[in-house]
Amino acid sequence: MSLHLVFSGNPGTGKTTVARILSNIYREIGILSKGHLVETDRSGLVGGYVGQTAIKTQEVIRSAIGGILFIDEAYSLAQTSENDYGHEAIDTLLKAMEDNRDDLIVIVAGYPDLMDRFLNSNPGLESRFNKFILFEDYNDEELYDMFMLMCGDSNLAVDEPGKEYLREYFKKMYENRSKNFANGRAVRNLFEEVITSQANRLACQDDITDEELNTLTYEDFLIGDEQ
Repeated sequence: MSLHLVFSGNPGTGKTTVARILSNIYREIGILSKGHLVETDRSGLVGGYVGQTAIKTQEVIRSAIGGILFIDEAYSLAQTSENDYGHEAIDTLLKAMEDNRDDLIVIVAGYPDLMDRFLNSNPGLESRFNKFILFEDYNDEELYDMFMLMCGDSNLAVDEPGKEYLREYFKKMYENRSKNFANGRAVRNLFEEVITSQANRLACQDDITDEELNTLTYEDFLIGDEQ
């Protein structure tokens, strides 16, 4: 049975995280001998001159045998340029998938529309990838929960005005999201900005209590409005 997968979805939807979990599951049930995950993209597979690409791709494949090879933005391998060596990487990959089908799983990932075009660019790809998982964008409530989980991991609390601001912020973010919405990455970026804002605010105080140090306030979130 072919277990190669296509993960389609915007950035920050958890594709790499799920691939890592799958590698552990497949090891535990005996499908993979090692169960490790090797992450790569076009830069890790494609060389700058004839012959180099096959060597680079084979090296990455060898490192992934026994586990999962996760290729992010895989569609970038199927360039239409005459001098592009991405097709050499695809051909090398297809052969390796066949030769090592008992102990290697390949997961290709990227934006939904671009992944469809990628698979249609080569008959070999269509025949080997027959399992598809679509990673939907997170909604505003999930984005809010994600932020609060990050706070919990850092032993931080958010005051009530700050929570109200967050709910409204993520609601607007979700409703006005672009086609390439960054999902979890957008939440992480906001979290880091707010942490910096809190540090700048507290730096102006002489005496800082533990409660102040461990609390994000409404004021700390206003940096989002400034940007």
